[in-house]
Amino acid sequence: MERETLLIVEDNMILRDGLKEMLRFEGFHVLTAGNGEEALHQMATITPDLILSDISMPVMDGYTFFYRVRERAEWVRIPFVFLTARGEREDIMIGRDLGAEDYLVKPLSREELLTAVRARLARSQQLQMAQLEHAYEGSLTVLANAIEVRNEYTRGHVERVTAYAMILAEQIGFAGRRLEALRFGAILHDIGKIHVRESILTKKEPLTPEEWDEIKLHPITGAEMIKGISYLAPAIPIVRWHHECWDGSGYPDNLVGEAIPLEARIVTVADCFDAMTTERSYRPSLSLEEAYAEIISCAGCQFDPAVVSAFQNAWEKGEIQKIGA
Repeated sequence: MERETLLIVEDNMILRDGLKEMLRFEGFHVLTAGNGEEALHQMATITPDLILSDISMPVMDGYTFFYRVRERAEWVRIPFVFLTARGEREDIMIGRDLGAEDYLVKPLSREELLTAVRARLARSQQLQMAQLEHAYEGSLTVLANAIEVRNEYTRGHVERVTAYAMILAEQIGFAGRRLEALRFGAILHDIGKIHVRESILTKKEPLTPEEWDEIKLHPITGAEMIKGISYLAPAIPIVRWHHECWDGSGYPDNLVGEAIPLEARIVTVADCFDAMTTERSYRPSLSLEEAYAEIISCAGCQFDPAVVSAFQNAWEKGEIQKIGA
C-alpha cells in the first residue's frame, strides 16, 4: 500500500526534525519546510496528503500559506492542520474559521499528534470516495443515456426507472449502501442493449424469434460488461435479472420467486411501469392509471406481491405520479 505523504511546515528546526522522525517511524512519507514559501516550492512537484503547519514563521506565515494552498483547485481538498503554540481561544477560532481541518496546540503528545493525523487522513479518504462515487454515478448516467438516445422512444427512461426504484426501495425499508447499490443497478439495468442492433430496438413490426433471442441476451451482456469493476459488483444481479418474473416466466435464467434478488424485483416493476407509460415504436403509451392497474393485476405472476404493495403505497401518496407526470 502506498504511504501517505505529510508536509510539515515549521521554522523551529529541532521541533520540525522531531515531528518528522516521529511520523516517519509510524510509516508516513514526510516532507519538511521552514516556512510557507518553502512549502509551496515543495508542493510544486509533490502534492501531500496532509499539511501540518505552524502559524508564526518568517518569510510567509501559516495563515498566508493556508490562503495560497486554498487558492489552487488541485490543493483545496488537502487536509490542513495548524500546529502552533498559540493556544488562546481567539487564535483557535481564527484557524477554524479559515476552514482548517484542525488546530493543535504545542506542546502536544505523540498520541495527540497521531490521532489527529490519522483521523484527518481517514476523513479525507472518505470524502474522496464520496466524490468518486458521485463522479461514477454521473458518468454511468451519461453512458446509460447514450444508449437510450439510440431510441427516441426511451429518452429519459434511465432517470425515471431510477426514481421509481428508489421510491419503492425506500417504501420497503432500504437505506444506506443498499440503496446506493440499487441506484447504480437501476442506472445500468439496460446497459447491455449497447450490443443490440438499433434496427431491433426501433422496429415497429413484431420481432422474429431470432431478434427476440438477441434482445434476451442484453441482461447477460450487461452483467458481463461490469463484472470486472469491483465497485459495481452489487449492481450485477440487478442488471442480469431485472427481466425475471415472479412466476418463473422471465429471462435469462427463468428464476422463480425469492430466487430473484429483491433489488432486481424492484427494478422490474419500475422498468415495466415506465415502459408501459412511454410510447414505443410498436405501440402507444398507456395512461398512468392504466399502467398502475396493470401492475396491480400482475402481482403474483409477473411481479413480486410485496414490491407491488410498496408500489401501491407510493401511488396512494402521489409519489409515482410526480415522476411520471
